[in-house]
Parts: sequence; C-alpha cells; structure tokens
Amino acid sequence: MKTKVLINIKSIQTVEEDQDVTEFFTNGNLYFKNDKWYITYEESETTGYKDCTTTLKIDGDHLVTMLRNGSSKSHLVMERGRRNIGYYGTPHGELVIGVFAKEITSHFDENGGNLYCRYHLDINSSVLSKNEIYVDVKPC
Repeated sequence: MKTKVLINIKSIQTVEEDQDVTEFFTNGNLYFKNDKWYITYEESETTGYKDCTTTLKIDGDHLVTMLRNGSSKSHLVMERGRRNIGYYGTPHGELVIGVFAKEITSHFDENGGNLYCRYHLDINSSVLSKNEIYVDVKPC
C-alpha cells in the first residue's frame, strides 16, 4: 500500500574546495515491496529535472538505487563499500559515471523515515565530486 508523504531532500556536493548545498520539499509516495522501501516523487523545474519521476529503492543500510525516468533518465546504484557504474541523465546529455558509496543508513516504517548516503562520483576513476544526501519522509 502506498502512503502519501512529504519528502525533504538535502544534498551537499563538494567539488575540490567548492561546496553546493541544495534543499527542497516535495510530495510523493512511500511503499514497502519485496523487503525494500520505495520513495517516488515528481521532479520540478527547481531541481532541473522537470517532467521526470524519481524512485529511490532502499535495501537496508547497504544498497540504494536511484532511478529517474522522463525527460532525463538516470540509473545509479549506491552500494556501501563497492564501486558501481551507472548513467546519469542531465539536461545536456547522459554521463557514464562510477559511484562509490562510503556510508548508507536508513530507518523506515509505515510512518516514514530517513535515509543518509555519502558517496563519490567519478569518471575514469578520477573523483568528480563528493556527495551527501539526506532524505526525510513524513506522512502528509
């Protein structure tokens, strides 16, 4: 059963010494299926991904998959302690990138929860950015 939720997403991206912090609120859905939690929401112009739907598939404290469909497509797998190859859609085209998750913590139940991920993105094993994302989910 899907629960309508309010989602607060805060992301911190560090490139060399420059840090960019973004935070936004949106409505979406939370549900539990096949022993995994799912968060889905519609992107907006604010995020730069208008006409896209993002799904976060959370498998405990070790694996998070981000799928984005619509005008831009992305598929990133964040697995604690392991580098995965994914693609990340931008308004200017797709990038093939490496994703290495340093830390993942999640706590969810039918009343919402939270997710924290700390990960690096790279191209050809050269670090592009260091990232943190905080996701807080509450029922509407």
